[in-house]
Amino acid sequence: MDITLPILILALPIAMFLILGIGGVKMSRKVAGVLGILGMGTTATLAYIVAFTYFFSGNPDFIIDGVRLQYQVFDVTWLAFTQKLIVNIGFLLDPISAMMLVVITTISFLVHLYSWGYMEHEPGFQRYYAFLSLFSFSMLGLVVATNIFQMYIFWELVGVSSYLLIGFFYKLPSAVSASKKAFIVTRFADLGFLIGILILSYYTDTFNFINLTSNPEAVLTSTGGATFMGASVLTWAMVLIFTGGMGKSAMMPLHIWLPDAMEGPTPVSALIHAATMVVAGVYLVARMFPVYCVVDAAMTFICVVGAITAFYAAVVACAQIDIKRVLAFSTISQIAFMMVSLGVAYDRPIEGVHYAGLGYMAGMFHLFTHAMFKALLFLGAGALIHAVHSNNYTAMGGLRKYMPITHWTFLIGCLAIAGIWPFSGFFSKDEMLAAMFARHWFWGAWMTMVAGLTAFYMFRLYYLIFWWEENPHYKEHKPHDAPWQMSLPLIFLALVSCVAGFIPFGELVTWDGVPYHIHIELPVAATSLSVAVIAILLATKMYRVKNDLPTKVKNFWPTLWEAAHRRFYWDEIYQFVVHKIIFGIICRSIAWFDRHVIDATMDGMAKVTNVASNSIKGMQSGNVQAYVIWFFLGAVALAGITWLCLV
Repeated sequence: MDITLPILILALPIAMFLILGIGGVKMSRKVAGVLGILGMGTTATLAYIVAFTYFFSGNPDFIIDGVRLQYQVFDVTWLAFTQKLIVNIGFLLDPISAMMLVVITTISFLVHLYSWGYMEHEPGFQRYYAFLSLFSFSMLGLVVATNIFQMYIFWELVGVSSYLLIGFFYKLPSAVSASKKAFIVTRFADLGFLIGILILSYYTDTFNFINLTSNPEAVLTSTGGATFMGASVLTWAMVLIFTGGMGKSAMMPLHIWLPDAMEGPTPVSALIHAATMVVAGVYLVARMFPVYCVVDAAMTFICVVGAITAFYAAVVACAQIDIKRVLAFSTISQIAFMMVSLGVAYDRPIEGVHYAGLGYMAGMFHLFTHAMFKALLFLGAGALIHAVHSNNYTAMGGLRKYMPITHWTFLIGCLAIAGIWPFSGFFSKDEMLAAMFARHWFWGAWMTMVAGLTAFYMFRLYYLIFWWEENPHYKEHKPHDAPWQMSLPLIFLALVSCVAGFIPFGELVTWDGVPYHIHIELPVAATSLSVAVIAILLATKMYRVKNDLPTKVKNFWPTLWEAAHRRFYWDEIYQFVVHKIIFGIICRSIAWFDRHVIDATMDGMAKVTNVASNSIKGMQSGNVQAYVIWFFLGAVALAGITWLCLV
């Protein structure tokens, strides 16, 4: 493949960042918006061409005997630590990177277009588009990285970009606090990621993904059976690498940043916290999947973290008032669903079915479908906020009559995420649950319960917004659908959410290049669909029209509802640990020790030195006669010591 298109895919977004970032202040809003939209539109077109060429051209560089290959379009040396340990910068094409090119550029282009209407009257419009371009460049560089060190570099650039976008409204203390929170939490996670990279590269002498994943058994043997605290070195390396994914994908206990990140503009929430940045952790596990498959302990760790996070986030979403926070916790839960799908993978066939391929393919399939319908839901939430000027559903109700486009597209998003046939979420969720049931009935049953909670809280949100009781403020300010720049992305994403489930995904995106034919597991599909329908009917009963049932349910166990509403006090726990224990006890103890032991010891030595110097400073009086006397006394003392030694 000609390297021109891949280079342009990376060059255009960074060029737009520089042009808008440096020259934006001299541009009108319209010029900046058009430049940003055209730049990302061109990037998306190039990404589609590259992905289409990879999947369908039949080029022997990409596919041989039905097996889809990993292909390094270019790979140039950047740093050389040793003759073997070299860091390159390149562009890797394989099924998941090609798929992610489509996802990132599609969502980013739609967000650019949507923002033209949503951010029209906001100050810093040009700066906003510059930050969007920087984020797109960072995420694209991450997914096409040829080696794990290049991925880490762009991983950190994604963190910087998200910090800038979350804190875009920097005059609001809450936005500044949220951006710092996101940055600090993910930096702690990324420290583990970096340590894991260093451990892995130390034993394998490579950063290159193809070298690492083409022969995972060699990676396992390269450690020579080394262990640390009862676990193999490779287990530690892979778990530490996964902590980077835990931070980016907001897995417990590193999830606390994502709900507060909703302080950024709503289109940013759709771009970063629904479709791209938060799936970086899933993409990381998928990229290193063959290595994870030979480390059972790491896979179990991924399963446990994902299952706990998915259930926790789903329960919390049931008790939120802010519609963006409901979607934020929904994102956490759905990302965790993908993690469990990857984590339950077997590295061997069972009854002729390769469940490693199934779990991997299903997770990637759901990453794709989720990106579309969750972006749709977030952009729909933006249209609602744009209409009623509030994030809370208490300022809404009965909006289906005033905002028909938003209503129908939002409903499609709810049906897709609930896993209702024939919407896209049904197919990807069914594949994930099939892989989970194949591993063990517990994983399948647990995540089916989570899927039921998902259907319940999403239709709770839907009914409270579009049905329930009309807000009396509508008489003063009549809501209406958003302008075409905002409505067009909603319609497009709704259409994709309707048909994406029929894409032959398993034949395109596989972990070992061998096509996997998707087929519906009827017992699994019937069970999950029944659970979803029951959950939707329950939400309909409770929230379709105004009644006392929600209050009765809340009053039945008010402590649980309050705890869920307060996110089970995770923020308070972190505040207590940081302020009371780390700063209040540990730091104060260290400060006391520093002041009263270290400083006091040094001060004592200084005082002794002062006293001694004051006592003998007369010896340096400048009097020649005194110098002669001291010289004579020294000579006598030296002679006496010498005589005593000889005797």
